[in-house]
Amino acid sequence: MFIRNESFYSFRRSYPIITVLVAIHLLLFIWMNFLPGGRLILTMGIGNNLAVAYGEYWRIVTPIFMHIGIGHVIFNSFSLVIFGPALERMLGKVKFLLVYLLTGIIANIATFYLGSPSMQHLGASGAIFGLLGLYVYLVIYRKDLIDSANSQLVMTIILIGLVMTFVNSNINVLAHLFGLIAGAALGPLILIGVKPYYASRVIIDDGPPTFNPNRWQKKRVSNKRLKAALWIGFAVLVAAGILAQLF
Repeated sequence: MFIRNESFYSFRRSYPIITVLVAIHLLLFIWMNFLPGGRLILTMGIGNNLAVAYGEYWRIVTPIFMHIGIGHVIFNSFSLVIFGPALERMLGKVKFLLVYLLTGIIANIATFYLGSPSMQHLGASGAIFGLLGLYVYLVIYRKDLIDSANSQLVMTIILIGLVMTFVNSNINVLAHLFGLIAGAALGPLILIGVKPYYASRVIIDDGPPTFNPNRWQKKRVSNKRLKAALWIGFAVLVAAGILAQLF
């Protein structure tokens, strides 16, 4: 579910919503940091509790797409590319986008009501934790949609993500927590009629049927490589998070 072996073209075709979201992350980051008018975009779009209180309600939505540091945009975009595809495949484009936006908005609303009036924030972390919250619901209540190996992996990453939330400075703790809660809360409704990720894959095999006596050995090797690749990807994710604290 979490290993990516597609080419850029096949990934873009298979997961168009994630592709567009990551493109928005990167384009806005480049615009805000390097192009004329970037400072205005940042000023008008950043989450600002005081401005929201005065009626600038768009600031509940716009921070979901905005990042100011290179480590920040890499971390969130990489997280979306790892954890998003399985959900986009299972839910479909409309439901996936709905979950992503709703959880991000709920996280920012919680930040407005529970954060300090002077608080400013931006980033897709609330929405990404919303996706992780949906995985929590899958692991606990919909074991028919996720296997045990992926359950263990995603729960481990979620726990580490929560620890990092409280350990690192300059983290919007409210957005992370309420994004996670919102994703889990949407689970019962959003997962109605959903099929497992592997059941929805389209496998194209133009070759003739063959018998390979070593197929089980190859499968064991493949599983070991898969686990290794997953942990390498997670290490890169953690490294990106560390970089986010340096910029």
